[in-house]
Amino acid sequence: MQYLYHEHAGDASLELNGDAHHYIFKVRRHRVDDVIALRHLKNDIIYMYRIVNMDKKQAHLELLEERSLSIKAARNLHIGWCMIDPKNIEKVLPILNEMGVAYITFISCDRSQQNFKIDFDRFERILLNSSQQCGRSDKMKLELGGSLKEFTSDHPKALMLNFSDKLLNNIEMADDMTIVIGCEGGFSDKEVGLMPSDKIVGLDTPLILRSESAVCAVASKMLV
Repeated sequence: MQYLYHEHAGDASLELNGDAHHYIFKVRRHRVDDVIALRHLKNDIIYMYRIVNMDKKQAHLELLEERSLSIKAARNLHIGWCMIDPKNIEKVLPILNEMGVAYITFISCDRSQQNFKIDFDRFERILLNSSQQCGRSDKMKLELGGSLKEFTSDHPKALMLNFSDKLLNNIEMADDMTIVIGCEGGFSDKEVGLMPSDKIVGLDTPLILRSESAVCAVASKMLV
């Protein structure tokens, strides 16, 4: 763990209890006078605290210093992801967060199953734990969008991942990129028709990827 999240990080003194106390002292084995890093993820500031005293249930920390430390991907990547089973989404959320994906908008596509509901609170907990582990100074943003047509209208420069001779790894990457990735079964002909042909890109593989595999492949090529 690179830091501990605490909503009151930055206060002159803090008390740790519950899960945070257990993790710091039972898992990480910190002791009195150790210095630990905290963030609240509202900005890029990291706060260094000294452990002043502790018992079996609670620990008292005092702020030593604070400094700006931004740890993010060099490129801002926004993914429009056609809805798949949330159980499959949550398996790859930490991977996408660790690679530096900035934003995911979950959208409805012709071949999306319509009965899925996202537990955003659960997803946020997953992202929080991931950011603490990888050191990222923010966490990936998530939102529920509308249709693919609405998304492409709002993001006219977006790319679409589909079968194409124009390969993703051959395009020039900009600082801000948006790409749409389909669900199981891919895009319908009508949806493909929403995109200009020069905005449709493919991957250099003869294999058929699951939606979550494609998302990870795209993020790695565009960010890492």
